[in-house]
Amino acid sequence: MLDAEHRESLLDVNNIEVIYNHVILVLKGVSLSVPKGSITALLGGNGAGKTTTLKAISNLLASERGEVTKGTITYQGESLTRQNPAALVQRGIIQVMEGRHCFEHLTVEENLLTGAYTRKDGSAAIKRDLEMVYDYFPRLRERRKSQAGYTSGGEQQMTAMGRALMSRPEMILLDEPSMGLAPQLVEQIFQIVKAVNEGEGVTFLLAEQNTNVALRFAHYGYIMENGRIVMDGPAAQLRENPDVKEFYLGMSDEGRKSFRDVRSYRRRKRWLA
Repeated sequence: MLDAEHRESLLDVNNIEVIYNHVILVLKGVSLSVPKGSITALLGGNGAGKTTTLKAISNLLASERGEVTKGTITYQGESLTRQNPAALVQRGIIQVMEGRHCFEHLTVEENLLTGAYTRKDGSAAIKRDLEMVYDYFPRLRERRKSQAGYTSGGEQQMTAMGRALMSRPEMILLDEPSMGLAPQLVEQIFQIVKAVNEGEGVTFLLAEQNTNVALRFAHYGYIMENGRIVMDGPAAQLRENPDVKEFYLGMSDEGRKSFRDVRSYRRRKRWLA
């Protein structure tokens, strides 16, 4: 099997700029490529531009008065720029939003079934996929009749991911899956991402602040700062990179370090030199 970075490219983002309210420049020449069948991580701190990048891909910027003003976004070689979000769902691109969005008044199972709303392959196929989701998320099987608003944060994250799987996606844009979850649950969520990637062939582009866990499960990573990509490479190489260790994994040659103890200009001087 080819390494992820040598597989056929599914999504290509080329030198895009995003402006909010016609004046605020948020993304500045962002380029990235997501190979088919891979887990690609988009990493960086809060406000780095990760969520904006995902929303640019899924065409959700207009609701926030944002727009892509330069560059191109292509999926399987075709431009996504003028396609509405519903059309992208039909093409197999699903975004799981930051914050574990569920229909709180519906049960877990009803939430999952909303993900199959656009499908036209019949109830038998949908039922099979519901069982598939329960196989990946056994906890949801136990909670299937519970009202989603009364489930835990981890269960809501699983529900949001399971709902995305019910649409039979080719690619999932997963935004901050670890947010607000205990370390044990974070590990479980990423194990499920890996299992779905390997078992169903779903491609993932995930935005994540938890660089440590993301680089253990991703094939390739991009690191963002202030709306720019400042570093990228195979995940295994990024894990061993001294700058990534020091500034994102909290380790340096001298041992453990706090971000607060390091001046930001040193980081930028190294990466932009």
